Amino acid sequence: DRKYWPRQRGFDHQYGPLIGEIDYFTHQQHGVLDWFKNNEPLQEEGYSTTLIGNEAVRVIEDHDPATPLYLYLTFNAPHTPYQAPQEYLDQYEQISDPSRRAYSGMITALDDQIGHVLDALEEKNMRENSLIVFHSDNGGTRNAMFAGEGDMSKVIIPCDNGPYRDGKGSLYEGGTRVVALANWPGHIRSGEVDGMIHVVDMYPTLAKLAGASTAKCKPLDGLDVWSAISEGRPSPRTEVIYNVEPFRAGVREGDWKLIWRTPLPSATELYNIAEDPSEKNDVAGDHPEKVTMLQQRANDLAATMAKSLLLQTEFQGIRERLSMPPALPGQEMSFNEEQ
Repeated sequence: DRKYWPRQRGFDHQYGPLIGEIDYFTHQQHGVLDWFKNNEPLQEEGYSTTLIGNEAVRVIEDHDPATPLYLYLTFNAPHTPYQAPQEYLDQYEQISDPSRRAYSGMITALDDQIGHVLDALEEKNMRENSLIVFHSDNGGTRNAMFAGEGDMSKVIIPCDNGPYRDGKGSLYEGGTRVVALANWPGHIRSGEVDGMIHVVDMYPTLAKLAGASTAKCKPLDGLDVWSAISEGRPSPRTEVIYNVEPFRAGVREGDWKLIWRTPLPSATELYNIAEDPSEKNDVAGDHPEKVTMLQQRANDLAATMAKSLLLQTEFQGIRERLSMPPALPGQEMSFNEEQ
């Protein structure tokens, strides 16, 4: 639906894929072109990471430094498929596994393009007055479904989430906890911040720094976390909602994190993330009151959430193939319903 495209959502300029998981050289997904410039499909040659970096540099070079600039730069690297130009593969010829070698090359290509963007800011004398925030959207993929690969017998998943459990698609820390960095010369002191910060906090934080009002917005889930980022003060965030959907939920309050799976057989897990960031020790049986509190929070959120379009689409496909259609939670349906 075009009403959700960037140009219809307030951006003055758009370039690159709209969906993602594209071939890095053909810019296609399942044979369909996914490469656009300002709503128009664009046929061009080149490695997508390089092309996106070049376009960001062009935008900076054409920009008037006397006016504000918000540049939302989203590389698709290192998402699958694992592809890199030969010049980057050659840098890692000592790595025997082709997936790991390509993944390493993709990261290096990404790093080079970020360097080019920083150089462009320097040349325009914009670097000293630019806040740069870098982060990922999820942890590394650790299973075939989220790797976008049907036959994993020929592919080794190259991602490594360190001490954190599992990866993309899961509610464990390996799928949801990512590193991030922020840099603004003279405004952010060096060091680490270990307080809770959620991606939804970026909007109110950046809006306030830019002098933009959020008064006309609907109530925001995000918080202004600038003092935590810039000065290392305690984060105002005490809760993280990992996900709440019909079949599972993940909620954290303080150090306590609940993972709740509702399909039978159901499962409830509780972890103290401060003491057990790797989520090895389920202590749900030792703290039933914490479990009850966090389950109630998840239920309260579920009561107000919109229906999942993804699940409705997937279940409709199943219903069209089966004579005994499944039902989403809260959906009245007889198993002898005629199709």
